[in-house]
Amino acid sequence: MKLLILGLGYTGRVVATHMRALGWQVRGTSRSAEAGLLQWPGSDISATLDWASHILISAAPDENGDPFLAGLEAGILAAKPEWLGYLSTTGVYGDHGGAWVDEATALTPATTRGHHRVKAEQQWMALHKAHGLPVHIFRLAGIYGPNRGPFAKVRAGTARRIIKQNQVFSRIHVEDIAQTIAASIGKPNAGQTYNVCDNDPAPPQDVIGYAAELLGLPMPPTLDFETANLTPMARSFYAESKQVRNTRIKAELGVQLGYPDYKSGLKALLAQERADS
Repeated sequence: MKLLILGLGYTGRVVATHMRALGWQVRGTSRSAEAGLLQWPGSDISATLDWASHILISAAPDENGDPFLAGLEAGILAAKPEWLGYLSTTGVYGDHGGAWVDEATALTPATTRGHHRVKAEQQWMALHKAHGLPVHIFRLAGIYGPNRGPFAKVRAGTARRIIKQNQVFSRIHVEDIAQTIAASIGKPNAGQTYNVCDNDPAPPQDVIGYAAELLGLPMPPTLDFETANLTPMARSFYAESKQVRNTRIKAELGVQLGYPDYKSGLKALLAQERADS
């Protein structure tokens, strides 16, 4: 089987490794010229679209929606993949004041990024409805994993526990994203949407505090969100508070999370760091 990943970034690379371990051939694209990757935009990848039996889209949209659709829609439709996955975000739900959401919750994004994601989702689902393209949408919670976690900031002494009342986030270890993608490929259900997150939504300050505890370092200081000196980008992450249900990936796809909560995930990351050092 042959998987093409359009936009081979952090998550895409982990998915590629996971699928290759299962015996798949995998190719990916990048905006820049990188060894072993196809450059797009900037080159003709029509032959690779025809080569792929499965396609995963992993790139940030803009105000026009998914950037791949502008140049590749006709080629993707002509290639007739057996499965197509689109990596979206739980940011499409917007702010729910810490309440629970699931895949049936109305999409009310609170940020520009969230609005862009909703538009991209709608574009892909329109192709599913109009042309039978086997689209599957994955709404990813906050992604962490190797080289993307709180340990570096805690060690450097720059970590802060930002306190905002009723603020809670859902998260997902990148390797659990990869296994969820593989599970969907094994049990395709075109037109379905899946939340991809762990079992334990938590306030962000709890995660920073637990990382410091694991490292045996002093607890990072607390800052009140209202008075904290945050960049506009950092502040925007606190515009939404919700707890995301992951029932569907477990019930329908049979996913058994390798890292069902942030504590097990951070413990594993630190153990791997120390084993590699």
